[in-house]
Amino acid sequence: MDQSGRPARKETERAGLATRVVDPDEDLVSRVGQGDPAAIQAMVARKLPRMLALAQRMLNDPSEAEDVAQETMLKAWRQAPRWKPGKARFDTWLHRVALNLCYDRLRRRREVLTDAMPDRADPGPAPDHGLQAAQLGARVDAALAALPERQREAIVLCHYQELGNIEAAALMEISVEALESLLSRGRRTLRATLAETARSEGVLK
Repeated sequence: MDQSGRPARKETERAGLATRVVDPDEDLVSRVGQGDPAAIQAMVARKLPRMLALAQRMLNDPSEAEDVAQETMLKAWRQAPRWKPGKARFDTWLHRVALNLCYDRLRRRREVLTDAMPDRADPGPAPDHGLQAAQLGARVDAALAALPERQREAIVLCHYQELGNIEAAALMEISVEALESLLSRGRRTLRATLAETARSEGVLK
């Protein structure tokens, strides 16, 4: 401390540095904010597939997922010039934007009562093993879509987006313990649903 009883300047600076979030996208976001065309292309190449995968698994609708991913990237491009590095990772903020857009669409679905099923992408002709893989993927997608939204979000963030439990919990604004509970319940439900589907289709006896 200095003579006034306040922490010395170097100690304060060290404390500030200790809490600064390391962001692998910091330089890229800065260049996007400056309008660098190569950086914008790199941002799209790096982030668009992840946002598309996130939206697809949350919405189970390819058309809506594409809209969400594109809108998320548009918001990223607009936010880049105003982004303040050090407080949060840009990728975490991007996930939150995409999730919010997904929940907006899920909320609208609940408000519009309809029995119509969402369009699914046509996988086209495939060899037997490819068809079997596609069928398994469709079963997993359907089971995931049937989960309660918070369980689905936890599983998508941790297993598909490969976020750590701490980051996923912060993103969902819950404790790590609550996240782990959601993951545990979601996994149990997925296993039970997939087993029941397999039995009904004669895969399991």
